[in-house]
Amino acid sequence: MSRPVRPLEGLRIVDLSMGWAGPLATRNLADMGAQVIKVESCERFDWWRSWEATEEWIADNGAEKSPQYLYVNRNKQDITLDLEHPVGRELLLKLVATADALVENYSGGVLPKLKLDYPQLKKVNPELVMVSMPAFGSTGPWSEFRAYGSTVEHSSGLPHLVGDPDQAPTMQHVAFGDAVGGLNGTAAVLTALWHKQRTGEGQFVDLSQVECLFPLAAPGILHQSVHGQTPQRFGNAHPDHAPHGVYPCHGDDAWAVIQVTEETQWHQLQGIIPALLEFGDLDERLAKREAIDACIGAWTQQRTASEVMQTLQAVGVTAAKLNNGQELLDEPHLKDRAYLQWLERDHVGLQPHPSAPFRTAEEPIRITSPAPTLGQHNHAILVDLLGLSTDELRQLEQQGVVGTKPRMPSGKSAT
Repeated sequence: MSRPVRPLEGLRIVDLSMGWAGPLATRNLADMGAQVIKVESCERFDWWRSWEATEEWIADNGAEKSPQYLYVNRNKQDITLDLEHPVGRELLLKLVATADALVENYSGGVLPKLKLDYPQLKKVNPELVMVSMPAFGSTGPWSEFRAYGSTVEHSSGLPHLVGDPDQAPTMQHVAFGDAVGGLNGTAAVLTALWHKQRTGEGQFVDLSQVECLFPLAAPGILHQSVHGQTPQRFGNAHPDHAPHGVYPCHGDDAWAVIQVTEETQWHQLQGIIPALLEFGDLDERLAKREAIDACIGAWTQQRTASEVMQTLQAVGVTAAKLNNGQELLDEPHLKDRAYLQWLERDHVGLQPHPSAPFRTAEEPIRITSPAPTLGQHNHAILVDLLGLSTDELRQLEQQGVVGTKPRMPSGKSAT
């Protein structure tokens, strides 16, 4: 049986991004079949390989063992180029000349200082699509501020809408802004490529990661604008529905989500938990949330999270078990959908990978290769594609322009 064609096969993407947001955006493109060529350097490698670098870490191949790096860089190729070296810069320009798109998430001033911003890249490739993903956009007074997903989430105001009323502003994740920015980055590249396919025009897309979070914070932004104050926070509860929360189940740190949004669901839940029969319509339920939650909690604590989920789903009540990492590996639903794909990789062995969240057929899109090691494809790209000779590649290795191992720079941070 022939392998199904993936939708982006034939496209080439240059990936100058690091961390989570940019690499997630390009990983989605790689999953869909695009050739994604990740560009690092031996001194300024992707900081998701490690926050800190030491000689011992380098000797132990620590750069190849980070789970975070592995999961957002699969299906890609990797080369190393010192972009501060004239030859490294020229080789990147030669590569960009062959590409359909480029993605980067440096802080605002980095590429202009290297003379690798869009006006420079456009000279070698007038039809290039470039998506730039700085935290606060490429213009404006915050454009050169560096930030990570946590900074972005706070800057969006979203933590002021999350958590219990008596808590400080509460983050949804240690770096939620990265995940949301990455998904928006994928959409931005696809939209610009669609435009290019129709018109032949490349373009520069200035994607501010903090602005990607504003749609999630929109209700709070509107409330603040109209009423002049932050809306009340409800924690796991809902302002318009009850019961609605996370409930303790039998076992160690076991929980289930239960959400009732329709009266038919409420009546079904009352049939399962007789103690709820003393509570009436929605107005009464909203007023007596705590008493209702106590009744439900007493019932759920006598059952496993799986039992709670299956019992309530069987009668049409929205319920879900909260899985820990180990439980996800054995989750029947994910197994049935062949969600996890196992890949062997140097230095870490066999590792599970979540499939792409989109499909073009019944089966998940196949992951063709694990995340590349540093400089793994230097010969394939620099020699076979860009035309360097083997001797020239060897000379660049001796000069430190390219390489396959991290290197501790003198007088500056390795990351």
